[in-house]
Amino acid sequence: MSSAQFWISMTFILMVLFAYLLGSIPSGYLAGKWIKGIDLREYGSGTVSGSMVWEHVAKWAVFPVGIFDIFKGALPTWLSLKLGLSEQAAMVVGLAAVVGHNWPIYLNFQGGRGLSPFLGELFVLFPLGMLILLIGLGIGNRLKSPAVPLFTIILLPVFAALFDGPKSMLWLALGMTIITVLKRLEANGRPLPEDPQERHEVILRRIFLDRDIQDHEEWIRREPASPNNKANH
Repeated sequence: MSSAQFWISMTFILMVLFAYLLGSIPSGYLAGKWIKGIDLREYGSGTVSGSMVWEHVAKWAVFPVGIFDIFKGALPTWLSLKLGLSEQAAMVVGLAAVVGHNWPIYLNFQGGRGLSPFLGELFVLFPLGMLILLIGLGIGNRLKSPAVPLFTIILLPVFAALFDGPKSMLWLALGMTIITVLKRLEANGRPLPEDPQERHEVILRRIFLDRDIQDHEEWIRREPASPNNKANH
């Protein structure tokens, strides 16, 4: 290995580590703690996400949280390209930020869903893809269907081919799809039901609905039981 290849390899490793650690900063969790004194993981879907900040912390807080989370994906991706790494390497670095957001080392690996840092990565590598995913998120929110953003991610390579996007979009979309499905299934460590039939139903709901029950409103508005309720049970 030449000295140039060695330094490129070291730069790549350091950027992946940097991206993961930056992605791990749990802005949604911190907003919950600083603004309302709550642990966001105990509310709604249990994810440290912008949607839960909107629902359980403060609607205005979604904007600084969202901007910072997008920045977490954009900065390492952009910096990788500036340091001379290839588009494919920058893609992996950006996904490392997504992994950090989803499984943050600072929060016992209980994080969000990774869409905001992924938007930041798309902003650098495929800006039109960022706009397309934002539209998919908006439609999904309107229809209360998390399946729409998932299928939008899966279809990003098609849009990249139609609009002269990066060749690596197929692998980027595949990587993000795998990360998204794994995170939905893992659900921050929430156990699956013991009954086989119910377990099968919950697994399908987690993949396509991103929740354990059918009712969307009931799911996102869940709150921890009060001490009095716990005592009564």
